[in-house]
Amino acid sequence: MAWILLTLAGLLEVGWAIGLKFTEGFTRLVPSVLTIAGFAASMFLLSQAARTLPIGTAYGVWVGIGAAGAALIGMFALGEPATAARIFFVCLLLVAIVGLKATSGH
Repeated sequence: MAWILLTLAGLLEVGWAIGLKFTEGFTRLVPSVLTIAGFAASMFLLSQAARTLPIGTAYGVWVGIGAAGAALIGMFALGEPATAARIFFVCLLLVAIVGLKATSGH
């Protein structure tokens, strides 16, 4: 169950990270409220997952999902550069996430 909560927390991190772009410095109400709510929900789920999982693993996976997801959405939906190097490094993030999961002992 902790891994499911952690995955959901990571996906919410992607959402609030992308949401930051649309808040325009927290000057737009609806995107700002949604971004803050996503952040709070993501942190709550991370804290619940960390009750069972080692914090280094939980935090690393959470950050990795968020970073990789935000980078991929940026490249493929928001017009950010999708260079071979960027895609390679996102793949390295995904390998690190899988490695942390595989070596967590849970």
